[in-house]
Amino acid sequence: MKNLKTLLFITLMSSSLCLTAQNKNTKKADKEFARFEYVDAAESYKKLIDKGDGSSYVYGQLAECYYNIFNSVEAEKWYAKALESSDDPEMIFKYSEMLKANGKYEESNKQMEKFASMRPSDNRATAFRKNPNYLPKILEQGKKFNVQDAGFNTAQSDFGGVTQDGKLYITSARNDNRKTYGWNEEPFLDIYTLTKNSDGSYQGATLMNDQINTKYHEGLVSFSPDGETMYFSRESYFEKDFQKDSLSRVRYSQLYLFKATKLGNDYDNVESLSINSENYSVKNPSVSADGTTLYFSSDMPGGYGQFDIYKAPINSDGTIGEPVNMGQKVNTEAQEMFPYISSNNTLYFSSNGHLGLGGMDVFYTKEVDGKLAPVRNIGIPISSNGDDFAFTIDEEAEEGFVSSNREGGQGSDDVYAFKKLQPLCDVLIMATVLDDKTREPVNGASVTLYDAEGNKVVTKTTNAEGIAEFIVECEQDTELEVVMEDFESKRVPVKGSNEQELAVQISLDPIEKIVTPEEIVLNPIYFDFDKSNITAQAAFELDKLVQVMDKYPDLVINATSHTDSRGSESYNQRLSQRRAKSTQQYVISKGIDKSRISAEGKGESELKVKCGSNCTDEEHQQNRRSEFLIVAGGPQNQK
Repeated sequence: MKNLKTLLFITLMSSSLCLTAQNKNTKKADKEFARFEYVDAAESYKKLIDKGDGSSYVYGQLAECYYNIFNSVEAEKWYAKALESSDDPEMIFKYSEMLKANGKYEESNKQMEKFASMRPSDNRATAFRKNPNYLPKILEQGKKFNVQDAGFNTAQSDFGGVTQDGKLYITSARNDNRKTYGWNEEPFLDIYTLTKNSDGSYQGATLMNDQINTKYHEGLVSFSPDGETMYFSRESYFEKDFQKDSLSRVRYSQLYLFKATKLGNDYDNVESLSINSENYSVKNPSVSADGTTLYFSSDMPGGYGQFDIYKAPINSDGTIGEPVNMGQKVNTEAQEMFPYISSNNTLYFSSNGHLGLGGMDVFYTKEVDGKLAPVRNIGIPISSNGDDFAFTIDEEAEEGFVSSNREGGQGSDDVYAFKKLQPLCDVLIMATVLDDKTREPVNGASVTLYDAEGNKVVTKTTNAEGIAEFIVECEQDTELEVVMEDFESKRVPVKGSNEQELAVQISLDPIEKIVTPEEIVLNPIYFDFDKSNITAQAAFELDKLVQVMDKYPDLVINATSHTDSRGSESYNQRLSQRRAKSTQQYVISKGIDKSRISAEGKGESELKVKCGSNCTDEEHQQNRRSEFLIVAGGPQNQK
């Protein structure tokens, strides 16, 4: 009973505050709001704020104005301001919607968490909380690879796996003639080659020559496309570069990158790369398939974490250009290492900073139009709850190697061979936009990708060939929205696919095609049940009307809204008038003078299908419509 009384008190106080918040200062704005004149009301509320008369009520009303005409940026701004002194659940929900509309998914989720805690039984809250966390997603990606022990591992550390000219190159601590390294009491690492047998197994691990292997650590290798140059890492002791602790007298080295030139069947003429420095390490080289770029990991200053992944151009004379950090999509505050750039320009790497299963997992991304796709965990069984690294793959043969210290191996690190069973979940959507009349490509069209929930993901502009490219997860339904001046905007659903590339052709009609002598013909303008605020779908259609009115400045429109015959005649009349007003206000908010568009609610007075009480859902939908009648002007009056 005490809780019930408290709840009742809070409810009454909230209602009282809402009522008393309206005063003579807000009278004009409130009147405009009540008349659904949201553009004018917004201006009036903003004037009050400019005069210092802002309040939670005013901020909330201003947000509602923008919400009703679908100005998500301004609505977000003023909901945030209103919620500084209010905790109204519905306002929080709308704020979350606007954040999502603006692509701020993390902030949106925070607001939804708050909303769900206040309204735990609300269907919107329960649906939100049903979303799985990242771990099940990673685990569900399983069975895309078959992973097995490579068959040449020892009790010591073995890792790597790069093939060149019929040989497999690995790094191993199996050389018992080397002194042991204090970190793990294993011998120092050397580079070995193995020969592939006819049955696919490997044998005969052979030390590379003493120009490559020294008494210090050597690491992973990579080759130029022609195989004439080998890149590899080695401790800087070899260069006599190290730091000595003045107290302990311990010497600390860095890891450097070197290159060697092919000489007969071996490699010689070792040179230190210019990007090396006694102040930081560079390691884990990987050369792009065209030989123009070197990828590596480093803890050089200016990075985001302990070790980051970088790329640097390989100049025509063999020198290395200025390193470029791969950015925060790839690099975190933790460690990103062991990059491998495959023949199709997919970047694989290991990280303990991205969401994973434990230790270092293998991740991948791909660059399109200078932008990286979202970083994704490659999933089990490549990734495990141990450290998984040194991933390499022959994209054509769909096989490769990964190293891991997972349980069940031969030594501390082991090499595993894998075979890809299913494609990874990246799909390249190639959207081509054409003029439907001329069949010529449309350059400069704005193409927006939406996810299956209708969230805006990214917007790109078509090139001279009319192409815009997007990378999405496989089997994920998406939608493309295309907008171009003088053309009718179009939305095209794209069915989820497992293909590596998906070509989508979108033909645009000239904007005049939706103009008849009597009216502007748009797709149905839908409103939520018993609602009159403009939705995202309605805004998309109304933007076409704005396009036409911008093109023909003398065009005058009468926007009418109709309902079906369900509900009372008086209720339907009021509902249709509110919807017509919202439609008018949206168009005005886009810069159209209010003298050029009138709004009229018709209720159920002009049914398109007179089916009485036996109407089907389709017939009700035909009656529940908006029409845009030409009062004056338009293309028929153009000379």
